[in-house]
Amino acid sequence: MDATIAPTPNRRTAAVAAALLLALAIFAVALLWAKWLPYAAKTSTVSSSHTWTGSDILSVGGVSAGDAPTWHAATSFFSSYVQSIWKALVAALLIGSAVQALVPRGWAARLINRNNDWSSAAVGGALGTPSMMCTCCTAPVAASLRREGVGVAGAVAYWLANPLLNPAVIAFLAFVAPWQWTVTRLVVGVTLVVAGSVLVARIAPRDVDVPTEEPERLDAQWLARAPLRFGTAVTRLVLFLVPEYFVVVLLLGAFRGWLFPLGADTDQRLGLLVVLVAAVVGTLLVIPTAGEIPIVAGLAAAGLSLGGLGALLVTLPAASLPAMAMLSRRLGVRATLATAGVVMAGGVLAAGVLSALG
Repeated sequence: MDATIAPTPNRRTAAVAAALLLALAIFAVALLWAKWLPYAAKTSTVSSSHTWTGSDILSVGGVSAGDAPTWHAATSFFSSYVQSIWKALVAALLIGSAVQALVPRGWAARLINRNNDWSSAAVGGALGTPSMMCTCCTAPVAASLRREGVGVAGAVAYWLANPLLNPAVIAFLAFVAPWQWTVTRLVVGVTLVVAGSVLVARIAPRDVDVPTEEPERLDAQWLARAPLRFGTAVTRLVLFLVPEYFVVVLLLGAFRGWLFPLGADTDQRLGLLVVLVAAVVGTLLVIPTAGEIPIVAGLAAAGLSLGGLGALLVTLPAASLPAMAMLSRRLGVRATLATAGVVMAGGVLAAGVLSALG
């Protein structure tokens, strides 16, 4: 058989190995730069001081609960948010593009898709945990996984595990917050990542069909075309995901006073209503990694109920309206809405767990 038509096994293996090594290098360098090294330094500082120095992003620009929407509220929030996450967003775009350009088609699906949704969710969650990204920065990577054929359970688990099971944030909570917060985050986080992703997959198993393409010829020419595929993937992600992402962040920033009505004067007699409001609002709002810590700590000092604190501890990092907007094309509207519903339910569960733990 002509080698130009069917590359020899040795050449195929060499091409695939080179591509995968390059992909792993991009993953490692991007995460070291944007996440691992900064969080290692932050963890060292927090472990010695046992205090949190970060500010509440919802109050930047002097905005308080109940304030009317303004352009100043939008731009001050947008500026603070982008300064916090831009490195992670760049890393996410590079990693998502590397998945599309350097991992042979179908390999990501074979890695994550298992015999059942439970196993797929477990694998997706395990892969998402060390990335440590916020929910919005995870979205481009999760979208790329869906494009490569990863199922709903695995993709949703990867998306939720990044913010909910972030080892650095878990460590931060352990050092600066009551132990009940850490336990609640871990118990409800694992439940959402695995059981929640399975539930979403059962509700919307095939909301969006992944397009089938011709099998790739894994040879030297395939490897040589990798830069073009990488550039195309980056361009596609930037043009189709980033603009709507930033628009939604601006809108949330403008309306945050109305969207986040929980302040020092919150009536504790509202009970379950406070929990429900916290669960819904926390699911919609967008915050940077670990941004929930100063928000929940401030509300705890203001006297918010344990139920409200528990709901926010889980829903604020888990999902957001910008992330849902970015993922809806690849995940599907029904699965995206199901994920939002599951996260809200997780917030109610967290409210119960934290209240029980006291």
